Amino acid sequence: MKVINGEKTGKEMEAEKQITIKTKNLNLHYGDFQAITNVHLEITTKKITALIGPSGCGKSTLLRVFNRMNDLIDDCQVTGQILIDGQDIYLPDTDLIALRKKVGMVFQRPNPFPLSVYENIVFGLKIHEQKKKKSELDDYVESSLKEVKLWDKLKNKLNSIALGLSLEQQQRLCIARLLPVKPDILLMDEPCSTLDPNSTQRIEDLMQVLKQDYTIVIVTHNMQQAARVSEETGFMFLGELVEYGKTSKIFTRPLKKRTEDYITGRFG
Repeated sequence: MKVINGEKTGKEMEAEKQITIKTKNLNLHYGDFQAITNVHLEITTKKITALIGPSGCGKSTLLRVFNRMNDLIDDCQVTGQILIDGQDIYLPDTDLIALRKKVGMVFQRPNPFPLSVYENIVFGLKIHEQKKKKSELDDYVESSLKEVKLWDKLKNKLNSIALGLSLEQQQRLCIARLLPVKPDILLMDEPCSTLDPNSTQRIEDLMQVLKQDYTIVIVTHNMQQAARVSEETGFMFLGELVEYGKTSKIFTRPLKKRTEDYITGRFG
């Protein structure tokens, strides 16, 4: 690395700014079982990164490392570094509430709260004790629903129970629920697995809009989906990050035989 008068060049500093998540020598154990092995990874800011691989390979476990959801699992031990915007999130003094505000998560199956559409959207603000006037809450609800393309459909149903929405609308609502607390990163764990093809396409289209403002990491078993939506892809197998790079290269010119075998359907 070139240093001028003890300082990094502007180009080097700009390159560093483009990395939102970085892992170094990341290992994770559940008791005696090693679920993640020596993962080195850099996730680019405001891009969509896909994690692919067969079931049980560690994709979702790796995703949950980024907001420390694995802390909720007994006997989980993590070593190495996970840096978000240059800060090690596994330091003892890490504020987990602030971390999970910064790093939002969308789960495999939509999980709206059994509350109204309106109360789902403002839930995060209340949890984080961000006291707002009613007019401000109204603005958050409108802007969040507009961002996920639901406002026109739901603006007259804000007091309706969210569980009555279609699965696609519920998943969009779960994304919208994250936005008022202003996250930087959206983690999506198989967000389309319960949706029909048309709904899946609309969620994928939404991802392309959201990446203008958010860094998105998606776990998917659907390799076609990874190829469609992501700029970068990581292939995982038995807890290892076998290969990571530009999606176009991973799917057309992989460097590792295991990657090629998985992409071409020889296993998995």
